[in-house]
Amino acid sequence: MAQLYYRYGTMNSGKTIEILKVAYNYEEQGKGVVIMTSALDTRDGVGYVSSRIGMKRPAIAIEKTTDIFGYIRNLPEKPYCVLVDEAQFLKRHHVYDLARVVDELDIPVMAFGLKNDFRNELFEGSKYLLLLADKIEEIKTICQYCKKKATMVLRTQDGVPVYDGEQIQIGGNETYISVCRKHYFAPEINKENEEK
Repeated sequence: MAQLYYRYGTMNSGKTIEILKVAYNYEEQGKGVVIMTSALDTRDGVGYVSSRIGMKRPAIAIEKTTDIFGYIRNLPEKPYCVLVDEAQFLKRHHVYDLARVVDELDIPVMAFGLKNDFRNELFEGSKYLLLLADKIEEIKTICQYCKKKATMVLRTQDGVPVYDGEQIQIGGNETYISVCRKHYFAPEINKENEEK
């Protein structure tokens, strides 16, 4: 019986590597997969799943108007699994489409993404995945400043923490830092800036 999985983690927790690994394992057994990602993620061009360690694969770009359920239903061959990267950027209707893929087409869906943004608020896609997923799992990584588990994403601009602004700003290592709760509210980068 197919299920909807949501695997979330902060930046640099290995979410995309996990997608590529799962895809490889299915394909190694001759089982086809569909890889999808948000069209908002343009770091390496629209329609690519790419990890920070350099691995990259083409993917179906999910636009605001994309009918995910219709796309999967109309494929000539039924995939064994649907893998979705950057799932935090999905809209409510996309997540409901993913649930329909599981419930009506009996195809497992594994969605990967951030849970909360730099303001410590849920992304729309994350909110509905947390509500609808059959299984939810955290992909863990450690805080940049200590050995605690990173649970939050800190946005910086010119080395200074930013807590307000537009929710979506595509970027990576130069803008966002994975931190624990303590260092989200009291990041050590403040101390580094004071010394300059």
